[in-house]
Amino acid sequence: MSDVTRRQIFAIGAASAASLATVVATASKSSANTQQPIAAATGEANPNGRFAGKVVLITGATSGIGEAAARAFAHEGAIVHFCGRRETLGNQVAQSIVASGGKATYQKADVRVEAELKAFVDTCVQKYGKLDIAFNNAGIDRPPMSLSETTTEVWDDIMNTNARGVFLAMKYQIPQMLKQQDGGNIVNTSSIGGHRAFPGISPYHASKFAVEAITKVAAKDYAKQNIRINAIAPGWVNTPMAQRAFRDWNLTPEQAAASYPIDRISTPEEQVRVVMFMCSPEASYMTGAVVSVDGGGWG
Repeated sequence: MSDVTRRQIFAIGAASAASLATVVATASKSSANTQQPIAAATGEANPNGRFAGKVVLITGATSGIGEAAARAFAHEGAIVHFCGRRETLGNQVAQSIVASGGKATYQKADVRVEAELKAFVDTCVQKYGKLDIAFNNAGIDRPPMSLSETTTEVWDDIMNTNARGVFLAMKYQIPQMLKQQDGGNIVNTSSIGGHRAFPGISPYHASKFAVEAITKVAAKDYAKQNIRINAIAPGWVNTPMAQRAFRDWNLTPEQAAASYPIDRISTPEEQVRVVMFMCSPEASYMTGAVVSVDGGGWG
């Protein structure tokens, strides 16, 4: 990344941090944010939890937000079938969920490969008989570079994973949900990069803008068939992907959080609680929504 690009990035953060500093300076100490991050659910899974008996399909769940979602849904009684490319990690996550009394199975699948994604959905339905909830979370990024420096290989890899992967997932999830009398719920993972632009990551932005467009159009296509389709748009989240990004961008988590009114980055569990709300009866009138879960920084 060039010095000019790096200065642009820090200028964005510095301007936001300056605005935050002004607010903080004029506020009383009692008004400081004291919200604590949501911790991962621990202890034995509750077979009678609020998602008891629901079959949940998750892509990209070997770490990060996807892993947190697999654990949280299973803890609330759901049957979770998830995929990812890293077989060792996937098996470890599944075994850990089962050990805590939850129900989860892992299947190796690459969302860039249509046949593997179709087989992933088909296996879930064959195994469990239905599909109630899908969380299409698989996504990647690459180190920042200007558009002219971006190779077609990088462009294709990001677009095929982040955008085409969501399209293919819904292409095979929706027909199954249409067969079911009670429809289903789908949540896609976008990003603040799906509706705001920062320098140096044009393929990532293009892919996440596409996710938001796909979400909104599909929601209109299937609303009358009782399939609700929404998306979350996370800001910085404490995941392995974010840790790699911090190194790529020469940032610390504290610097990344400086522009957020909540003054810290998110935990994966905080993102997942929003996903679970979207998939619950409490969100029965929500479809086509993209919810920024970004600590108030960029939404």
